[in-house]
Amino acid sequence: MTGVLVLNAGYEPLQRVSLAHAVRMLHRQVAVVEEAVDGRTFGPYPLPRVLRLVRYVQMRWRNRRGIPMWSRSGMLERDGHVCAYCGTRGATTVDHVLPRSRGGASSWLNTVAACLDCNHRKRDRTPQEAGMGLRFEPHVPTHRDLLAR
Repeated sequence: MTGVLVLNAGYEPLQRVSLAHAVRMLHRQVAVVEEAVDGRTFGPYPLPRVLRLVRYVQMRWRNRRGIPMWSRSGMLERDGHVCAYCGTRGATTVDHVLPRSRGGASSWLNTVAACLDCNHRKRDRTPQEAGMGLRFEPHVPTHRDLLAR
């Protein structure tokens, strides 16, 4: 997983940010390093793996509907970048179980991570039509599921 995990002042996971964003947070003194990469620095700062905010931030928006909005990056995180068809690691493409050409939506229950080869092989067919079984069923993750990786 790339990026730096940001914890709230109460140690709840909030989000992941880029290394550049994390260094800006350290420079502005809005966060402190909770966990760093041993022996590595970024300018005057230790290379952070986990930051903690100095002040507590209210995150009411996160619990408003209970489920996170669908996104390509969130879906890939949910599946751990593992292809749903062949099981290889490093999947980088989104596959719609019911293809968009047939009315399939970009939703948590209709998308899975797929490697480029499997995505091309399946094309605009359903997994049954392509003879490709899903190794796991798509599910709706929680915010914690997406931040835990």
